[in-house]
Amino acid sequence: MECKTKPFAVAVVAALVALQGAACSDESSGATYPPYDPDSEEVELATQIAHRYMDEHPATEEFWDWTSGVLMFALTELYRVTGDSRVRDYYQEYMDSRIAEGYRLFWSDSCPPALTALALLRDSEDARYRKVVDDVLEYLRTAPRTEDGGISHYGRIYLTIWVDSLFMFGMVLSRHGELDDDAESLALMSEQLGIFQEVLQDDNGLLVHADDWSEPFDTDIYWGRGNGWVTASLADYLRILLLRGESDPVASRMFEDHVAGVLETQDAPSGMWWTVMNRPGETYLETSATALFAYGMARGYRYNFLGERELGAAKSAVEAVKGKVATDDQGRPYVTDISGPTDVSTFEGYASVPLEDDLNYGVGAVILALIEISGL
Repeated sequence: MECKTKPFAVAVVAALVALQGAACSDESSGATYPPYDPDSEEVELATQIAHRYMDEHPATEEFWDWTSGVLMFALTELYRVTGDSRVRDYYQEYMDSRIAEGYRLFWSDSCPPALTALALLRDSEDARYRKVVDDVLEYLRTAPRTEDGGISHYGRIYLTIWVDSLFMFGMVLSRHGELDDDAESLALMSEQLGIFQEVLQDDNGLLVHADDWSEPFDTDIYWGRGNGWVTASLADYLRILLLRGESDPVASRMFEDHVAGVLETQDAPSGMWWTVMNRPGETYLETSATALFAYGMARGYRYNFLGERELGAAKSAVEAVKGKVATDDQGRPYVTDISGPTDVSTFEGYASVPLEDDLNYGVGAVILALIEISGL
């Protein structure tokens, strides 16, 4: 879920994925994958966007929630590719300040900051960061479940699964499994993917926002950014399994069907996606969803899960996203046309969410897309 109120006030990289544009490799099989290009136009733009955002938004003012968590995850990925110490200093300051202030874990949207802790643990074992990860994992092991066994997005407040969770807690499970070689975290992710596939994924491959909610909502709506969270998290989970020499047939089929549905709903003239994917022309084209689809499909292509058609769609989407980057009065780039936080709703509710500029999670999504398309 993306709550419209603020909760209480990366991503780790496999050692197999080399820095500074070196080719990705699976040491066990000798397989190699296209290298990132830290000198590319896309990575340069991502860096400029990040620097401008950091100039305008002190790290200590970011929240312990999904919005800041997505941004920080993107910055950890940017640091992985560029080695930009300014970026790392920013997300470390964020984590240190949030730990000092204290945090609460009570729903899925409290989990994404753990991605920053995982990235910091990759560089050095720090008990403070380890505690963050352990706390989130303990929350996920004991979190309330729905009747279907899904981790309740809303914690104990209301038992429901929301599509957002596959990124909000799913990426933490996947990246922890990668960093600490933790089969238990990956098994939990696999279990939850199976439940979400059964409950939320329709025959067209797209996922509805939720299985249940206390307010009126439409069950024939496919929300763009929600499905973008799915594309991103599935691509990364499958990458991690691949590099471990493992597979997950249910997740692979889920991803294949999902991407097919995503491709069918891309707006050909613009390269973007509508915020309500199956109601083209009735809402608006949205930047963060487009960026997340591009990131997930580019990552899928990089690791041989997807083909040229998907790469072409991702490239078209990234070009469209570049068109949504404006410059401020100092000539610095910022991201526009990001839909605000979005609850499960009716069509009218999705359509009424305003477009805004410079929202942290939208900035993060664009940075991820720009990085992932580099070198392809």
